[in-house]
Amino acid sequence: MKMNFEAVIFDLDGTLVDSIEDIAESMNRVLSENHFPVHSLAAYKTFVGRGLLNLTRVSLPETAQDEKTVVACYNRMLEVYNDYCTEKTKPYEGIIPLLDELKSRELKLAVFSNKADKFTKKIVQTLMPGYFDIVVGMTTEDLKKPNPACALEISEHFGVRPENIVYLGDTGIDMQTARNAEMYGIGVLWGFRTKEELVSAGAEAILSHPLDLIGLRL
Repeated sequence: MKMNFEAVIFDLDGTLVDSIEDIAESMNRVLSENHFPVHSLAAYKTFVGRGLLNLTRVSLPETAQDEKTVVACYNRMLEVYNDYCTEKTKPYEGIIPLLDELKSRELKLAVFSNKADKFTKKIVQTLMPGYFDIVVGMTTEDLKKPNPACALEISEHFGVRPENIVYLGDTGIDMQTARNAEMYGIGVLWGFRTKEELVSAGAEAILSHPLDLIGLRL
C-alpha cells in the first residue's frame, strides 16, 4: 500500500469478523419464540448490511411485517443478541496480522458499521482490543450507510482528507458509502456478498485475502 493513504476504515460484519452464526441463531430464536419460520445461514448473508432493524423486518413473514410486530421482535432481538454477539463471532483468518501490519506503519484505523453502536463497540473491544482509534456503529437510522456522514466525521477527526482514506467492506452498501464519501472503496470476497455486487457498486479494487491489502498498488 502506497503511503499516501493515511487511514483505513473497516466495515465490521463480513469484513473484520465472521458474525453470521450469532446473528442467525439470535434472530431464529426470536422467530421461533413467535412461531414464525426460521432461516438458513445463507439467507441471513443476504439480510445483513442495513442494520438489525431491517434484518428483523426482512426475517419476518410478509404477513407479519406490520410495525407493531417488527418493533416487538426487534426489541427482543436486541435482548437475545446482546447475550450472544461474541459467542461464535471471530475475526477472519488474516485480519489480526493485517491490523498488526497497518499499525506498524502508523496508519489510523477505524470501524464504521451499520450494526447498533453498542454491539459494534462490544465486539471490537472483545475480539480486537487496542487496534482502532475510532469505532462507530449505528445510533440512528438516518445515519446508516450508505449515508457518508459518519465516515466523513471520522475523516475530520483523523485530520485526513477523504481521498487519502481506504474504505474496506464486503457489500455494495459499503462501496456506495465509500463513493459517497469520496474515499477509496475496496471490496472483500471473504464476507457475505458477491464480487459482482461489489464491482457493480463501484469497488475500486477487490481482495481475496486480508493480507492482499498490503501488496495492493494503489
